[in-house]
Amino acid sequence: MSETTDRSEIPAPSTPAVPRATQSSTPFASGVGRIPIMEVQPVIDGGRFPASCVEGETITVRANAFREGHDAMGVQAVLVDPEGAEQRRRMDSTNPGLDLWETVVRPDRTGHWSFRIEAYSAPYESWAHTAEVKVPAGIDVDLVCAEGVLVLRRVLAEVEAGQRPASDGPLVQAAVESLRSPGLPASARVAPALAADLRGLLAERPLREGVTVSGPYRLIVHRRRALYGSWYEFFPRSEGAHFDPEQGWVSGTLHTAARSLDRIAAMGFDVAYLTPIHPIGSTFRKGRNNTLDPRPGDPGSPYAIGSADGGHDAIHPELGTLEDFDAFVGRAQELGLEVALDIALQCSPDHPWVTEHPEWFTVRADGTIAYAENPPKKYQDIYPLSFETDYEGLYAAIRDLLEHWVDHGVTLFRVDNPHTKPVRFWEELLAEFDAKHPEVIFLAEAFTRPTMMHTLGKVGYHQSYTYFTWRESAEELREYLEELVESAPYMRPSFWPTTHDILTPYMTSGGRRAFVLRAILAAMLVPTWGIYTGYELVEDVPRPGAQEQIDNEKYEFKPRDFVGALTSGASLEPLLTDLNRIRREHPALQSLTTIRFHEAEDEQVLVFSKHLDARASGTGEPDTILVVSLTAHDRDARTAVHLDLDALGLAGSTAFEVEDLLTGERFTWGEDPYVILTATDRPAHILRIIHPEES
Repeated sequence: MSETTDRSEIPAPSTPAVPRATQSSTPFASGVGRIPIMEVQPVIDGGRFPASCVEGETITVRANAFREGHDAMGVQAVLVDPEGAEQRRRMDSTNPGLDLWETVVRPDRTGHWSFRIEAYSAPYESWAHTAEVKVPAGIDVDLVCAEGVLVLRRVLAEVEAGQRPASDGPLVQAAVESLRSPGLPASARVAPALAADLRGLLAERPLREGVTVSGPYRLIVHRRRALYGSWYEFFPRSEGAHFDPEQGWVSGTLHTAARSLDRIAAMGFDVAYLTPIHPIGSTFRKGRNNTLDPRPGDPGSPYAIGSADGGHDAIHPELGTLEDFDAFVGRAQELGLEVALDIALQCSPDHPWVTEHPEWFTVRADGTIAYAENPPKKYQDIYPLSFETDYEGLYAAIRDLLEHWVDHGVTLFRVDNPHTKPVRFWEELLAEFDAKHPEVIFLAEAFTRPTMMHTLGKVGYHQSYTYFTWRESAEELREYLEELVESAPYMRPSFWPTTHDILTPYMTSGGRRAFVLRAILAAMLVPTWGIYTGYELVEDVPRPGAQEQIDNEKYEFKPRDFVGALTSGASLEPLLTDLNRIRREHPALQSLTTIRFHEAEDEQVLVFSKHLDARASGTGEPDTILVVSLTAHDRDARTAVHLDLDALGLAGSTAFEVEDLLTGERFTWGEDPYVILTATDRPAHILRIIHPEES
């Protein structure tokens, strides 16, 4: 794709005009409108950014709406699909004292949707309430009936005007005739007009007046992989790498890495995520453990991108060719895997851009190009990019290199350190890709300030790394999940117990128990999780003074004996396989906002559930998962657990059956079961609730 490609046809992502709070067909079009509608959700920063979800996801729409006096009112949410077709949903008053109304909607395909809120006075409901109070008391019966006729005649007028189905007519007409029959007893006169069938009809298609509209508000619907998936990260050069006594270290290739795809797919992962595969510079090349004195054969960091062999659109010669990459992607697709590529927008001193476009870098006072620093860390082998001198030229180059990899089958990008680039750049780039390649998903590796992380989500990132890695106690995890649920309309979390850069003290002190426990929590708490290769081997030795592994794979080849570990029983592959199987088989675990927390008397035990009713699960049956887990790896727990049965879809139950999906055991539980957990043998229960209709 040419760098001169015209972007004028791409919808501008720059800040749009904030939608007016209300629009009304009444004379009260300014201000709050005839019927105030306030605090609409999901609306991001007053409508400056679109909310987002994935196809088939259940979205809760909320608003505060109220009116003066005591007359009845109603509220509806109108969901509009990309072609302009409307779905209208009645909103229910969930807390009349706080005027909170809500409903759920389920966009069924990807694209740019919108929704609006319509509040209205409900004359039929107001009349019905009056009739129910006055007629039994014998007060103003004739007047009440006459007023009922006037109200129902308005419904008939809408039938005649084609504004509602003709089938509504007979039922309404019969009620009118009854109200006009003074010879009948009072209760009989009003009975047809208050009957359940007529009330149901007018609840579904209400008679409305004083309609006030808030919106429209934008809603982008992505494909499901933007919310749900299991990622497996690995360095292709380590797969098949070996030491030859004569040649020294011999790199693995894309061909040998493709052999690992069968094992990754067998464990149930959805995404094979490759660290950078590009040529690596030799200037200031780092040696093992980030030293400045590389030994012969040290491969250097794949994040020091670029050499005489090419830049971000090239493949390291030792890994193979572009044809080899295409074969790798093809094999992944055969196995049902998607390929994610690590995009690190930085250059080694040997990158072609350094000589071709020196204006894309920051020059220091002494004339040298500034290398990357994250004090106390120094990355002399990496030059950051500067967007200040030639924004358009750099934008086009980055866009084109991403287009290049999309053309070769990459459907996801893990973006390294996006928070070190201008947010404006991401807003424009992600909008362009949303328009051209809506199937492509971007994961932000942004361990940074919450405001930046949230803003990256608002401007278009589909997923984000999170602070899960450092949230350890039950209280911390609960608070963090509740925070993430609040930001779900624009930021989807991805949980990683470790990465190639991060190995926390929790993981280094707990050995296998810590790795088991954190895998269970990451996989069960959120829809998207991932591991860095070697996790299944419990690689837990830190580099002194740093929260990362000793002999970091960024700076050396690291072949592993996965088969031997599996044969000896040391591998966590069986657990990872079980976790991914459970996630695939249970739609409840593929959602975020359905999570509910329950109480345990032991403060180190975390209890949470996810529940979908039969409609939302898509299976015809409710799906409910209950997890009771340790959070500390160095202690056991014996504790009573107190369950919210409503949240489990078990309102009114006194006893119910559960199945442990890790062991196959079945138990009969009640509202307050007593649980025994052990860090070595049973750190958690992952339970399927067996609903009465399944028994």
